[in-house]
This record gives sequence, structure tokens and C-alpha cells, in this order.
Amino acid sequence: MDSLEHKQPFEVELPLPVRTYDIDFAGIVSNIVYVRWLEDLRLEMLARHFPLGEQLRDGFMPVVVQTKVDYKQPVKLGDVPVGKMWMQSVDSLRWTVNAAIAVNGKTAALGEQMGVFVSLQTNRPIRMPASLKQQYQALVAQPMKKEPALCADS
Repeated sequence: MDSLEHKQPFEVELPLPVRTYDIDFAGIVSNIVYVRWLEDLRLEMLARHFPLGEQLRDGFMPVVVQTKVDYKQPVKLGDVPVGKMWMQSVDSLRWTVNAAIAVNGKTAALGEQMGVFVSLQTNRPIRMPASLKQQYQALVAQPMKKEPALCADS
């Protein structure tokens, strides 16, 4: 998958455990679990690159306004999925993160979340925090580092 062949801005990678309660009546991981996995990845990305505690201290928080998941192949109990998430774009008000979940190098799902930052005082969207925008722009300006792809296919 071309988008994963290089280190992306704010990229994180996590193993994603499949629990017995994640399995639906068809014997595969339920669709809602993928949303939880996207949240796990996004929270890890925040913890490493833009800590939530600092955001709350500064009077704002991130809010997801849209989540999309494209299911490519089923994940089953016993599979060992790995997820990767990175910041796809940052503009004056919105941010977009993309994700890929793979099992044995094959894409199981692709995800995207879009969001905004919201003032804790007004509960209204605010402009992109300058520190995040600066970090993102600095990472985008750096030459990409070649890294093995998470997924062999797309």
C-alpha cells in the first residue's frame, strides 16, 4: 500500500487484540470493534505527539465528527491484527487521520476520522492549535523515511 511505505506524520503502530467478546454471530470481528481500534490508535497518537492532558489544561479537546471504515477482509478470533494511524491533513479548523489494519500483511480494513478541536468553555470549534499545526508542517516538510509497509496489498 503506497500510503504506508513511508513514515507518515505522527504515525503510530499498535497490535490490536481480538477478544472473544469482539466476535459476532458470524464468527468474525464485529464492525463496532474497528471503531474502538481506531479510537485506541488515535488515543495512542495523541499520547505520543499531542497529549490530551495538555490540551485539556489549555482549554480545548479534540472531537471526532466523522468516522469511516472500509472493510476489506474479515478478522477472526486467533488473528493478530496490527493497526497503523497517521495524521493525513491539518487545516485551519479540521484534522484528518487515516488508518490501516492488517493481518499477516494483508489489509483487513482502512479507516479515516475527521475532527475539530473544541473550546471547553464554549463547546464550539476553535482554530487549529498553533503548536499542532507547526509540528505537522515540520513533519511534512521532512523527507520521508523508507519503512516496510504494514500491508502488502491495498
